[in-house]
Amino acid sequence: MINDTPLLDVLIIGAGPIGLACGISCTEKSLSYLIVEKGPLVHSLYNYPLNMTFFSTADKLEIGNVPFVSHNPKPTRSEALEYYRRVSMHWKLNLALYEAVESVRPSSNTFTVKTSKSIYQAKHIIIATGFYDIPKLMDIPGEHLPKVHHYYREPHIYFGQKIVVVGAANSAVDVAMETWRKGAEVTMVIRDEQIRESVKYWIRPDIENRIQEGSIKAYFNASVAAIRDAEIDISTSDGIVTIPNDFVLAMTGYLPDFDFLDSIGIARGTDPFQTPVHDPETMMTNVEGVYLAGVICGGLKTNKWFIENSRQHADMITSHMLQKA
Repeated sequence: MINDTPLLDVLIIGAGPIGLACGISCTEKSLSYLIVEKGPLVHSLYNYPLNMTFFSTADKLEIGNVPFVSHNPKPTRSEALEYYRRVSMHWKLNLALYEAVESVRPSSNTFTVKTSKSIYQAKHIIIATGFYDIPKLMDIPGEHLPKVHHYYREPHIYFGQKIVVVGAANSAVDVAMETWRKGAEVTMVIRDEQIRESVKYWIRPDIENRIQEGSIKAYFNASVAAIRDAEIDISTSDGIVTIPNDFVLAMTGYLPDFDFLDSIGIARGTDPFQTPVHDPETMMTNVEGVYLAGVICGGLKTNKWFIENSRQHADMITSHMLQKA
């Protein structure tokens, strides 16, 4: 049945930092809103590795003029969770957590939003869903085995195990270093000829030194070809190499939920990143009244938008809504 709350000015999908920033902007501009999130507050951040350190400094993660005080040069995951909880309480944000959006349908000059718990009516929709829920698969034999993990939480379970880490970006390097330090035998499989230049500057020399000294084995210009219960095949420039293996940690990246965008009618560009069509000045998509905010705006280019450079999307969107009114 339709929720008995009045017609909303805005329904925001996603309670990550940018979704929260959108809620704050709605509050400042006296727009009625609800932030709907399928999991806990800042769901994606919650699923980050337990010991993760951000690349950004604390001030670049701030929203809503609430200071982010960190005890470290770069804030940690636990500090970020505490901060965004504090922001939500400070602004008394209207949240519907653990409530998944199932469909968004236009209805006259409004939208009908069906969730796992209710049905809402809203004049505008903001999609701030990020990209962390759908792993980018390798599409190889054995990827379905339970020893293959596309998400990483903490290193303890890999103690004494032969693990393969796939990838050469920040997440892969963090996983390789942390599991190695906690007693895993680590092999990296890297498509490129080196560790990526974009890896955190305080981590990159460390991983390169561990590879050079042989503490961590690395296959460059290589890819995983097949996975079996006790071993994997690695495709290298010298042919297939088979090594014993207990776990594969595929840090191959994640994808935006294109199926959800398609269901609403949001078009995708013909560029390699399938960038969802939107006006960069207003953030409105080709669907009148539907806006994008945050990393979802980049399509497959998930390293284009971060908290620090997409916080402003919130005010851009709400200002456009008021101009149209």
